[in-house]
Amino acid sequence: MNRDSLTGAALCTFGMIILGGSFSLSRLLLGYPMLTGQTMRYALAAALLAALLRLSPRLRGVPVRPGRRDLLVLAGVALFGLALFNTLLLIALEHADAAVVGTVVGAAPLGLALTGPLLRRERPATRLVVAALFVVAGTALVHGTGAADTAGTLAALGTLVCEVLFSLLAAVVLPRLGAVRVSAWSCALAVPMLAVAALVLGEAGRLRPPTSTETLTLLYLAVMMTVVAFLAWFTGLRRLGVERAGMFTGVVPAATLLAASLQDQALPDVTQVLGVLVVAGGLILGATTSPAQHRVAPRRPCASGRPAAAR
Repeated sequence: MNRDSLTGAALCTFGMIILGGSFSLSRLLLGYPMLTGQTMRYALAAALLAALLRLSPRLRGVPVRPGRRDLLVLAGVALFGLALFNTLLLIALEHADAAVVGTVVGAAPLGLALTGPLLRRERPATRLVVAALFVVAGTALVHGTGAADTAGTLAALGTLVCEVLFSLLAAVVLPRLGAVRVSAWSCALAVPMLAVAALVLGEAGRLRPPTSTETLTLLYLAVMMTVVAFLAWFTGLRRLGVERAGMFTGVVPAATLLAASLQDQALPDVTQVLGVLVVAGGLILGATTSPAQHRVAPRRPCASGRPAAAR
């Protein structure tokens, strides 16, 4: 593993630790309209990221304006990765146990390990797929089992799709725009989407000023979970590629478990600890896969020059 890959792995791990730790804190917002809070969070994050671009020449780099195609991709990042993700997650948690939702969404590493190469017309690397299966299995052990109705299961699957699309779409524009611009634009574009969703789901009738605890939680989510975690994740994603970076979403259940244990002052059970160890094994296996190993055997073009159909 070279220095660039080590830096990418560290950034992805850091971003996912922030994300996992924030789930426990998010319980402090259960009494506040969810989508309204998310709208406020992303609006503040977009403003902070725009300020970073303006005030820091190093982060700003070469001035680049998103083209029409870039804006379409960024709108996809905002729609699937932020607006729909949060909306479907809310619906899933209303119809399914958190353990079910966490286990389904925990399949994201496998989804990225498969879809990333397929979109490049390459075969998924066996080692990365095996590593992803370890991460998914460990995530299931950490979250455990639970009950869900049809609506909850479908919403959880939709959340999984959104999680995969978030990284796949971001990877398209990261080389041209950079992590700060992708983060800023996706947050800004998500604000009107979430505001509309809040209105459709009737949150306007429940609007109220947030309490001091809710305000501090929203500030933390905007600054740490959105600005800092997004920058870390997107920078790591650019260095590692979607398949290897996807492995590090397996850090989320471990970070969530640790944060919940500290907040609730309760030790995790043996099965959950075993799950964390399985996730760690999958991460090590995936992280030590070199780029050359997971970009192999592209599908041969047929005589017409078009890709041959997979068997």
